[in-house]
Amino acid sequence: MKGRFGALLSLTLVIFSCAKKEEAITISPEDYHNSVDKVTEVMIHDIFSPPVASRIFAYPNVAAYEILAQKYEDYKSLSGQVRDFTDIPKPQDASNINYELSALIAHMDMSKRLIFSEEKIEMYQDSLYALWTDKNERVFNASKTYGLQVADHIQAWMDTDNYKQTRTMPKFTVNSDDPSRWQPTPPAYMSGIEPHWNKIRPFVIDSAGQFKPTPPPPFSMEEGSDFYKEVKEVYDISQEITAKGDESEEVAIAQFWDCNPYVSVTRGHLMFATKKITPGAHWIGITKIATRKTNSDFAKTVYAYTQTSIAIADAFISCWDEKYRSNLIRPETLINEHIDDSWEPVLQTPPFPEYTSGHSVVSGAAAVALTDIFGDNFAFDDDTEVPYGLPVRSFNSFREAANEAAISRMYGGIHYRAAVDVGVKQGRDLGKFVVDNLNMN
Repeated sequence: MKGRFGALLSLTLVIFSCAKKEEAITISPEDYHNSVDKVTEVMIHDIFSPPVASRIFAYPNVAAYEILAQKYEDYKSLSGQVRDFTDIPKPQDASNINYELSALIAHMDMSKRLIFSEEKIEMYQDSLYALWTDKNERVFNASKTYGLQVADHIQAWMDTDNYKQTRTMPKFTVNSDDPSRWQPTPPAYMSGIEPHWNKIRPFVIDSAGQFKPTPPPPFSMEEGSDFYKEVKEVYDISQEITAKGDESEEVAIAQFWDCNPYVSVTRGHLMFATKKITPGAHWIGITKIATRKTNSDFAKTVYAYTQTSIAIADAFISCWDEKYRSNLIRPETLINEHIDDSWEPVLQTPPFPEYTSGHSVVSGAAAVALTDIFGDNFAFDDDTEVPYGLPVRSFNSFREAANEAAISRMYGGIHYRAAVDVGVKQGRDLGKFVVDNLNMN
């Protein structure tokens, strides 16, 4: 009997000694940066338009933020603050939940639902799931269950923003009889992108037309008219800066802020697209730079991404509302017709109407959102474009960066001055409204 008892005791001790000890799962701000970067990488691969990309950034950040708002009293839920959004479900048993882990899982899962190449996110996701399972399967499973539950809630809300309906709306029709109206531009002569984006439900602004800007100068190609002067200014600036050759700071600025995912390259009989980040993605990259520089903790990092991505998303809705209202022709078309038929802009003209400048509106809004979080005179080195072969540029504030992003569009030959100046104001006014009406912390 004693022999049997001793054998049983020995077996029990072996089992317990072989059982894996549970480890704490620690989630850092870098884990969140990596998740955002992975989504950006997939978006570049899938070639999403700038407005659509802004939507892809916003919803996953909201999902992550809302989970953290359940844990941290310093951060307030967006329920009742953004349009049609209600409280996320509470966890049934919070004792085993790692909220940072749940937030990261929700971010990855929402992102996967919004892109085309789901397998690229899944491979990244699965590698992390295996790591976390190995560390602490009990906490991982509880956190994952809650993260996916919140993601389902966010998707149900997201599915009512009219995006799906806009996928079946008519393509943009070009009015070739009106000389002031936008026409497709070389080399690909693509149709106008997202003509119905003003029908997407905004996050904070009251409507797509809330920040309707003043109209551009009346169309006239008579020499001496205000509009002709704007066209001629684009041409003259282009001639001046390209004459400097490789020493041109203005060309460097234009290239740094290009952010056009639709650049077409022709080689022989082949035409293909070079892949770049969108304007929103550039400012998401600046958000990463700011949170890293300030050593922001996980919650503040997610907060910064969320407020900034909401401002960017609403900025695109506002800007695209004006683009297809004014429907203004691009400089390239008029300069080729009236001034110099061999002229080409420094940057390739993107496929949508001219007024207002998307970069100007989005940069103005993003800069206000980031200044609200990190303060004015926040100096930073912007290395966002380094992966695309461009050097680091340094700025003394987010506002300064936004101003440079705006004027870059004139240097690039793709916008008139009014679109830049009015666009920045439109973005700043919208950004101020967003931060004034979001009580996040």
